[in-house]
Amino acid sequence: METKYQKQAKVFKALCDPKRLAILEQLRGGEKCACVLQEPLDLTQSGLSYHMKILCDSGIVTSRQEGKWTHYQLSDSGREYAIELLKELTTPDTEQAIACHRCV
Repeated sequence: METKYQKQAKVFKALCDPKRLAILEQLRGGEKCACVLQEPLDLTQSGLSYHMKILCDSGIVTSRQEGKWTHYQLSDSGREYAIELLKELTTPDTEQAIACHRCV
């Protein structure tokens, strides 16, 4: 079973590669077929599949099959999860800070 931290790490893994960031940039314009995503990035089909699996596993991107092609788009819920996760992890918890000061 996937832990909370494993799920969170998938989001950051999706965002830590230049090729995946370029893919996300392309998807900002709307749903794209794998063949359209592949060309400007100079990726092989297997290379694109590797990156798309990571993006889809993170929840930031969703996919659907149409014939032999897969179409990808940004996920609203995945985006919201990533935003909230970053906020949560970078917002100080004042109760923990107070507890820590008491120990000193």
